[in-house]
Amino acid sequence: MLTVEGLRSRYGRIEVLHGLDLRVDSGEIVTVVGANGAGKTTLLRCLSGVQPVTGGTITFRGEALTPVPAYKRLRRGLAQSPEGRQIFTNLTVEENLRLGAFLYSDDRVEKDMEDAFQMFPILKEKRNLAAGGLSGGQQQMLAMARALMGRPSCLLLDEPSMGLAPIIVQQIFAVVKSLKALNVTVLLVEQNAFGALRIADRGYVMETGRISMSGAAEELIADPRIRAAYLGL
Repeated sequence: MLTVEGLRSRYGRIEVLHGLDLRVDSGEIVTVVGANGAGKTTLLRCLSGVQPVTGGTITFRGEALTPVPAYKRLRRGLAQSPEGRQIFTNLTVEENLRLGAFLYSDDRVEKDMEDAFQMFPILKEKRNLAAGGLSGGQQQMLAMARALMGRPSCLLLDEPSMGLAPIIVQQIFAVVKSLKALNVTVLLVEQNAFGALRIADRGYVMETGRISMSGAAEELIADPRIRAAYLGL
């Protein structure tokens, strides 16, 4: 579904991605784990089209994605829930969700919203409240639900567990895992390596703009190098 080959990107003169290769097959949950500053967010920004690519190729569902502007990538089926949530705090929960469905004006929008409320019941309770009044965990739920309102076939998730209490992290990861049943493919970027690998099919380890390891998620969890460096074991 999504193939990245030789991907390079830079901020000014400084190259931050050094020829990345990565693949996400349809129906998979694939995670990219690594320390802060490894280039994980830059990778997702390149995929969603908001960060310039200076080399390599991105192919999505058989189409070269690099020349496609960011606002057209959602229509292709690629959506991102960004780091830091980036919700509209002065709008209500429901208004934020409707913005996620800006491509659509059909009857299914209401069903999509009900599906979002079923996935995150707390959002239904707070649908008419300003999003800025939500807790951090609730804002993360809203960011994910808003991205799903765009009906993506592939969802890019950037650090959804960041700054959240462990019990909320469990809820977020449980929802991510459930997306497979909805035929949504997921590329999950996380510092929480153990939590991410537990729900993933495959994983990549990223260090200073390069992929240093890859494999089945259970194999990476069992690898002594991963356990020492990222799992604290």
